[in-house]
Amino acid sequence: MTNHQTKAMKVEEIAEYCQKITNEVGKAVIGKQDILMKMMAAFLSSGGHILLEDFPGLAKTLIANSFSIALGLDFKRIQFTPDLLPGDITGGYIFNNRENQFVLRKGPLFTNILLADEINRASPKTQSALLEAMQECRVSLEGESHQLPDPFIVIATQNPIEYEGTFPLPEAQLDRFIIRLSVGYPTMVEEQEMLARRSDRKQDPVPLSAVITPEIFQGMRLGVENVFIEPDLQQYIVQLIAKTRQHKQVELGVSPRGSLALLKLSRAWAAINGREFVLPDDIKTFAQPALSHGIILDPNLWSTKKADTSLIEEILRSTPVPVLKN
Repeated sequence: MTNHQTKAMKVEEIAEYCQKITNEVGKAVIGKQDILMKMMAAFLSSGGHILLEDFPGLAKTLIANSFSIALGLDFKRIQFTPDLLPGDITGGYIFNNRENQFVLRKGPLFTNILLADEINRASPKTQSALLEAMQECRVSLEGESHQLPDPFIVIATQNPIEYEGTFPLPEAQLDRFIIRLSVGYPTMVEEQEMLARRSDRKQDPVPLSAVITPEIFQGMRLGVENVFIEPDLQQYIVQLIAKTRQHKQVELGVSPRGSLALLKLSRAWAAINGREFVLPDDIKTFAQPALSHGIILDPNLWSTKKADTSLIEEILRSTPVPVLKN
């Protein structure tokens, strides 16, 4: 999809397209505008893999499907199950009797947007098959490296680990998600609107259309790379990350990927809001979804609900926000 003739888009155009895309997704997903916009920021960030974590039936799969249509990108879905094998997602070489040679049968990884549904129902061995693909955008098969399409974005859904039949994601794989979001239950008004739309539609599927082309998407990503971030704000990001490593209740702090995630997401958020520069609030907006899954807490806190989010909030409150000069 990458084209050397693709030009970086202006932030005003990026903001306009983002609004159109989320409006299209909003035809199927009622409410959740904040979640949709944050996912849009992840899409516009290189390596923007997304983890949607919540209870079953809260439209995680619907959101992923709807975005793939609105973005106009190739899409494939894998339903993760305990008996799923690594070769089922990467593909492999099979013998072709007619040609008398081995030929590559590409797995569902070879796509632009991959929906990894209920990823934590698969065994750790199969989960680890995604690691190279998510970081390097390539797959190694029989000693040969195969490049994945550009862009390659994983939208993974997982049920809470307390559910029977789930396997916790390895820390190395969690670290490769740029953002973790929780969808949450709809309000009563939103749920009533959902019923009303279904009654009027008289069918389950919601007809959606592509809002942009792959070339436009690439131009949006290039435009985000031009968003300016002050050195003081870069230092602010580093200070936040450093405090996660020094906190007495943290066993293992956020890796440098977390710093890069905050940088990328804050620039994308600025562009979505039509700005050519990053503000401190852009960084604060993504501190929770970008960092909370990248820390390993003290074992004494493992049974405490939302301990990671409380810790990030504490770090945000205790870190001085730089004052930007005009």
